[in-house]
Order: sequence, then structure tokens, then C-alpha cells
Amino acid sequence: MRISELASHVGVTAKTVRYYESIGLLPDPGRTASGYRDYGADALERLTFVRDAQAAGLSLKESGQILDMKAAGHGTCEHTRALLDGHLSDIDAQIASLEAARAELLALRARADILNPADCTDPHRCQVVGSH
Repeated sequence: MRISELASHVGVTAKTVRYYESIGLLPDPGRTASGYRDYGADALERLTFVRDAQAAGLSLKESGQILDMKAAGHGTCEHTRALLDGHLSDIDAQIASLEAARAELLALRARADILNPADCTDPHRCQVVGSH
């Protein structure tokens, strides 16, 4: 199949397919007599995997590592589990940071509710976000 067909089947652009080839995620396909790229079922499966891995939060580099391990005949479940655990840890840290920021904003909002706007006379600061 041609690049446009492959891209359409997977839901990416032809430019994405060419990029994945350039970084080694997809092997260089054979060419037709007229010079068009000619992809087989393997390319479709590989590209689908890369798309699904990205949707799961894995990077292109991580996807490539998994594909390379598979190509070398190695199991990838433990490696993939470790990658996912790392991403989960990162997300948990982001959530904790967002929760702390939310708590601070809620505290400032509560402060704003009880302050008297008439007392806000300093031209260089806001009493809501000032030291409390």
C-alpha cells in the first residue's frame, strides 16, 4: 500500500509516516517500479503500535525501544511495565503539585472573601495575594 493509504488506515499523516521512517521507527519500505513507497502489513501493525503506545503516554523513543526488543526476540512486558510505572509516577507528582496549587488558590480565594476592599490602599500590592 502507498503512504497515503497506510497513514489513513492508522489515522496519522503521510508526513508522520515519513518522520517515523527517518528516526527508525518504521523501516524503509520497498519501492514500486515508479518509485512510490510500498508498505506491507508489517508496517501497518508497527505504525498502529506506535500510535497506540503514544496514546498510552509512551514516547517515540520508548516505543522504539520496545520494537527493538521485540525484533531481537526479547519479551517486553517487564520493560513496558517499568516504563508505565515511570509515567504513572510522573503523573502522580504532577497531580500532587496541582493539588498543592489548588489548595493555595482556594486559601487565597477564601482570604479574598473576608477582606474589606476599602482596606486595600497600598498602590504597590494586592492585599489578597500579599503576605498572610
